[in-house]
Amino acid sequence: MERYDLLYRLYDTFDAAGVREEQDFVDLLPPLDSRVGLSHWQAVADELSNEKARIRRSLPDGDRYAELAARATRDQAFTALDLYTKYGRAVNALVLDVDETLRSAGSTDNEIPREVLHLLTEFHESGVPIVICTGQTLENVKGFAIQGLGNELVHSGDVSIVYEAGTGVFTPGHGSDTKRLLYETLDESVQSVFESVRGRVIRDLPDELRGNVHLQGNEFNVTLKPNYETGSDDAEAVIDGGLVYMLDLLGEAVTDDPAGPEWARAFYAESDPEIESVLSDRDALPEADVTDEIPDEVRETFDRVTIAYYHADAAELSAVDLNKAAGVEAALDVLGVDDPFVLVMGDSKSDLDVMEWVAENDCGISAAPDHSSPGVLDHVRDTDGLVFDRGDASSMLRTIYALNLLVD
Repeated sequence: MERYDLLYRLYDTFDAAGVREEQDFVDLLPPLDSRVGLSHWQAVADELSNEKARIRRSLPDGDRYAELAARATRDQAFTALDLYTKYGRAVNALVLDVDETLRSAGSTDNEIPREVLHLLTEFHESGVPIVICTGQTLENVKGFAIQGLGNELVHSGDVSIVYEAGTGVFTPGHGSDTKRLLYETLDESVQSVFESVRGRVIRDLPDELRGNVHLQGNEFNVTLKPNYETGSDDAEAVIDGGLVYMLDLLGEAVTDDPAGPEWARAFYAESDPEIESVLSDRDALPEADVTDEIPDEVRETFDRVTIAYYHADAAELSAVDLNKAAGVEAALDVLGVDDPFVLVMGDSKSDLDVMEWVAENDCGISAAPDHSSPGVLDHVRDTDGLVFDRGDASSMLRTIYALNLLVD
């Protein structure tokens, strides 16, 4: 109980909120040319130094608790201590989704906030590798990573990018391991399915989709995106239509049997309630249960590939063996994290793969924003309950930073 008692003393005796505000001001204030501005910055920095010194003098292990006051709120610090009591170890890698996790179109103008970027820099400087784990293309991720974190950090050898939801891993500074194309490990029969669908998906677009969707520039996955604002009614309509179209293309790519598209619709509707709901709403479900008619060899291929549906956002063909969890394993291997205990932050079904892998292997903890998909929220609430407000990824990063400060 000693650590709990010290935290109570820290937050009840000292103006920890003021210390944290001063630390944020010193850390996040943009560079200034004004002498008045610089003078004020220096005054705050001096006051911060004095307040931290008071804490150091007053509490055992004062350096640790001075930094806790500067980095975490009371609630964040006590949550961190609960995690320390439960797990007894520090997080040694961050696994972070980007869209609607680090940044949110709803509350951060789809930019990663400066506070989040600064905290990631703090983790990096403390020796914690960062794995950016996203469904986006590599070029897109590299661009905003370098813009936000800086070229030096991204190419430090301690940052890895799992892109296209696990089809590839890019870890600058690791020689022949810098880029791992995980899709090249798939059987030729599975790769041929992707080649067939990719070759037809735009060429054979039906009239109601033509001009309303585009193909994301992936290396391997086949992803239809709307030519409308994500989440809008128009985006919902064209992605629902695109889902049906992709299922039919997949059925035709897997078998020459005319029943292929119907088999694909039935198979994936049975395995995914969201897909079943979309097909039902569009009167696109097979009239009879045809799943028992699917030949074994067709079913085996369907088991190896999947159609992912993201409401009003995307319809995507991907390989079951290539997911974010497989990508994270490869990234941690390249980074040399031999005994991982990671923080996973994400909001979608693809992030749930990583969270479940972490739980099954007892190698980390998971956190999610409160607008995440139901399966993600159920998993996070059933484990450590680390749910944060939309657009407030910094609160969770502060909690984990505090956890690492508490570990001896």
